[in-house]
This record gives sequence, structure tokens and C-alpha cells, in this order.
Amino acid sequence: MTMRPIRIIGDPVLRTPAAPVTSFDAELRALVADLMDTLLGAPGRAGVAAPQIGVSAQVFVYDADGHRGHLINPTLELGDDRQDDDEGCLSIPGLYFPTPRAMRATAHGVDQDGQPLTITGTGFLARALQHETDHLAGRLYVDTLRGETRRRALREMRSGRYAPPSR
Repeated sequence: MTMRPIRIIGDPVLRTPAAPVTSFDAELRALVADLMDTLLGAPGRAGVAAPQIGVSAQVFVYDADGHRGHLINPTLELGDDRQDDDEGCLSIPGLYFPTPRAMRATAHGVDQDGQPLTITGTGFLARALQHETDHLAGRLYVDTLRGETRRRALREMRSGRYAPPSR
């Protein structure tokens, strides 16, 4: 089992768009395994994206609503209905804010062998798919916040109120 350290906000890799995966080899399979080990060992988890462990690759793993897996080079189709539940992030530990997301999301991509893969989810799974895909584009969930919620999140982040992950 290989748990990798989670990069925390302020690390430039979290704000840099990840590179598309072009090689489907043993190195990629090891990355997917490390991501899943990291996810399963992390507190309050739903997913982990490669940039969160310092790797610039369009890969994430998820474990939400009874669905567990990985997706590479994803694209998203979002439904029109909205949800506004609390969301957090392993890279901004300890902070949770109501975050607007689509209620339904379909993610298209490939698996670690390069085979086409489609995942459709509602509710929490849809939220996880959107959250992890955002990481691959160099976005964090706090970037989607608006108004007073965004101001409060930025104040708390500047004050250092987020807590380092416990292991």
C-alpha cells in the first residue's frame, strides 16, 4: 500500500492544468494504484486527483455513493438541476462550504488500459466527478463559490484555519 502525501493549497501543482495521459503502461497503473491507496487512507474522502499528489496527469480516483473507480482524460456533461451541499477538499483540509454543483454529471474518459469509460452519477457521485475533474483543470472547489460564502472561505483560508490532514 502506497499512500502519497496530499499537496495543500499554495502548492503550484494544484493551480496548473494537468497534462493529458498518452501512455497506458505500468507507470500509469502504479499511479492509479497509488491514488486509490491514498484515497482509501485519507479522512473524509470522495476522490483524489493526480495533481493532489504532485503528478501532472489527467487521472483521478473516486469512492462515492457505493461507486469506486478511476478515470483518465475526463470530459463532463452536466445536467441543468443544481445542488448546493457542503463540499470540502483534502488539499484544503478542515474547511467545508456550500458549493454549487450540477445534480447530475456524466464523465467520459478512459480506464488505465485506454478503454472507453463512462460514469454517470447524481448527488454526491456527481459532485465528486465535478470536483475531481476541476482538479485536473487547476481549479479548486473554492473557485466556484460566490458572494458571502466566497468571502468567508477566502478569509478562513488566509487566516490559516484549515487543518493539516491527520494520518
